[in-house]
Amino acid sequence: QVQLVESGGGLEQAGNSLRLSCAASGRTFNSYGMGWFRQAPGKEREFVARINWSGGATYYADSVKGRFAISRDNAKNTVYLQMNSLKPEDTAVYYCAAAPKGTTAFTYWGQGTQVTVSS
Repeated sequence: QVQLVESGGGLEQAGNSLRLSCAASGRTFNSYGMGWFRQAPGKEREFVARINWSGGATYYADSVKGRFAISRDNAKNTVYLQMNSLKPEDTAVYYCAAAPKGTTAFTYWGQGTQVTVSS
């Protein structure tokens, strides 16, 4: 069982930056790949980025490639999403999720944190 709690969301102007954090409970954090997803009003939840258990491999949606960076600190049981050059279309609720090592089956989800980007 993994419990995930996101933080760091808020209101920012376009072009600025935000860093989201996701703290995980339990002693097996490094047994999971981690991901960030987002859901905008009236839209389906979409993939943003993911990172493997060691932090050695990262993957991004085309819409955020070059602007967002996912990272993790296994000693702190935390995964981060650094969001730069924010755009109004980045406005969404952002969720972190955990998938067992070697899979992309995101089984555990956080409650989400709201990110609003004004133009």
